[in-house]
Amino acid sequence: MLDFFKQLTDPESIIQYGGLWLLLFVVFAETGLLVGFFLPGDSLIFISGLVCATKPHLLGLSFIVLIPLLILAAVLGNVAGYWFGRKAGEKLYSKKDSLLFRKKHLLTTQLFYEKHGGITLILGRFLPIIRTFAPILAGVIKIDFKIFMLYNILGAVAWIGSIATIAYFLGIKFPWIENYLGYIIIGLIVITTIPVLLTYLKSRKTSA
Repeated sequence: MLDFFKQLTDPESIIQYGGLWLLLFVVFAETGLLVGFFLPGDSLIFISGLVCATKPHLLGLSFIVLIPLLILAAVLGNVAGYWFGRKAGEKLYSKKDSLLFRKKHLLTTQLFYEKHGGITLILGRFLPIIRTFAPILAGVIKIDFKIFMLYNILGAVAWIGSIATIAYFLGIKFPWIENYLGYIIIGLIVITTIPVLLTYLKSRKTSA
């Protein structure tokens, strides 16, 4: 079981051992399930695009087919998160912290909503934690579903399309780049974590 969860947090293992279906499940889970915030969405999408260029046999499909499938998984994940938020409602704010839930993540996302509004569903796609809790909070505050779906689809297309496409063309142009995946993943984590950390520190300062 521990090995399985370790693989879920390692984007290379997800693709190598789980293939397409595990890849799609992780994208779905990170964008829609409350417990998905620890999953490696950005780096996984980057590596999947890179793999399509350098080792297409690992996923067994072309880049043109991969992109719509990833977008669909991300859209459906957000829909699941939205309806979970609608059902759970304000109860989430009184939920006790646990191994897979931290109230501070919900509050950080709320602060992001207060600053950016519905655009959070687009910007949040590129930010860990925010992208998991944004659709859930949208359901809690009962954003109109049609408006939610507009932002949902636009966000999924922007997130998947940009990261995977950049990775794919880097793989075509510079196939040796896969030898530096570790550094790339660390860079992605740092770049995407900084805005979340700043938002959280601002919320701490405001509440102090």
